[in-house]
Amino acid sequence: MEIRNLMEDVVRQAVDELFDAEEQKRALGFCTCYQCRLDVACYALNRTRPEYVISSRGVAHRDAVYVDKLQKQADVMTLVREGWERINASKRPHFEHAAGSGAPEPVAGPAWNFPAIIGRLFNGSNFEPMAEVLVALAGETGIEPMVDPNWQNPCRIVGGTSGTFIFYPAPRTAEGPGIRKTFRFSLEASIEGFEPLAHHFELELVSDSSAVEALSMQRVHKIPDLYLFPK
Repeated sequence: MEIRNLMEDVVRQAVDELFDAEEQKRALGFCTCYQCRLDVACYALNRTRPEYVISSRGVAHRDAVYVDKLQKQADVMTLVREGWERINASKRPHFEHAAGSGAPEPVAGPAWNFPAIIGRLFNGSNFEPMAEVLVALAGETGIEPMVDPNWQNPCRIVGGTSGTFIFYPAPRTAEGPGIRKTFRFSLEASIEGFEPLAHHFELELVSDSSAVEALSMQRVHKIPDLYLFPK
């Protein structure tokens, strides 16, 4: 069974219409890169009531209510314009935002798909969650590439997240499906005044027929709680 939010299609269509028009006319001077498209879509979706369906009948029923559909499209377009103005005024600093920046190239063919890697970091002297700590995920050849720039590596733990860090490694090309392989990783954390931390672990994966780049919280590797100790 697949559950789908129909409003995602409505929002993405509205975003693409506005951004594509801006790329052609450059009337507003707004950024039209792939990342800003995603940010605007998230802004609108977080302010839109979802409409979930699990069958083609649900899709057909929604499209049949024509007047209601037009009103929702108008409301979504208003939200998209509002979000675009806000995000353009405060773009993410760690992206190029270059004209024509597109979606990351997917891995073609069979691939090893990694789960999200989640853990928490605590102060070993008082057991309080750490914040403003830089945590890096390294593979056997160095810093592990993430699925896209939204997943930074190294990442900085921010306050109010209970010391949580999360990584989402990019899929790797495999020679074929069904191949079992063990991948070795290390987590490294450091902050002034504390001893550096290194935690090693392994993931045993079986390659799939294609790459999966959509995050699923059903595929998570949980790291045991880690502790930093003062020098």
